[in-house]
Amino acid sequence: MAQHYKDESRLRFFIGDVRERERLYRAFDGVDVVVHAAATKIVPTAEYDPFEAVKTNVLGAMNVIDAAIDTGVERVVALSTDKASSPINLYGATKMASDKLFIAANNYSGAKKTRFSVVRYGNVMGSRGSVIPFFLSLPQGAKLPITDPAMTRFMITLEEGVGLVWTALSEAIGGEIFVRKIPSMNIMDIASAVRPDLETEVVGIRPGEKLHEQMIGIEDSPFTFDFGDHFRITPSIAMEKFSTPSLVERVHESFVYASDSNQEWMTQEELADWVESNRERIGNY
Repeated sequence: MAQHYKDESRLRFFIGDVRERERLYRAFDGVDVVVHAAATKIVPTAEYDPFEAVKTNVLGAMNVIDAAIDTGVERVVALSTDKASSPINLYGATKMASDKLFIAANNYSGAKKTRFSVVRYGNVMGSRGSVIPFFLSLPQGAKLPITDPAMTRFMITLEEGVGLVWTALSEAIGGEIFVRKIPSMNIMDIASAVRPDLETEVVGIRPGEKLHEQMIGIEDSPFTFDFGDHFRITPSIAMEKFSTPSLVERVHESFVYASDSNQEWMTQEELADWVESNRERIGNY
């Protein structure tokens, strides 16, 4: 990024770590908006090194909150994941904790102007560590490792993810979790669309993985509102700065937003077209 934006005078680049609170104070000085994207995000990695995942995903979140309030940042948007809804693995549990920290931070900030919100979405198509670049990297004659033929996942493009962040930055009151409506895909369809030339091999679900992902659980439905192209989960705790949306439809009391019961699905053809149009970008990951 420093090379790509070398002529942009508004940007500065810092080496640092969200685990180091003092470094965040320097980075946030004079800053109006923070997008918190730092995380240890690979599920098996977090299962094997839970202490390190907690330090980054939970303690790092606390450092971001403290630094943002103390330096006068106006808006903070934290990136979350579908794995934070009813988590079964350590990564999801740390992100659920992080989500709750950022929501409660709106009370923690007191009279300060800092407002915190969260965006939650599924697998970013082609991102580092995701299945699409992994499948594309396999040589001719290899077999595609499939965890379970019934597995489903939410699919979102980088542009859609960034768009949801912009929505949160411009519209958040503080305390909401923004969830974009996105399609699902079955893992076998993903494999056929990305590498139709390779055979598949079922290897079993990895430690901490779900068969299907969820972004809004039934316990969140009393607090969830439908905003057309996205949902907003409003705070379940008392919050001085927050007011419940008016003239916006609340979801049904038994509503669940999960990848297997999703109403929208991406076809093999749609994914294949996307891969063909984004090969250069995927290679850069």
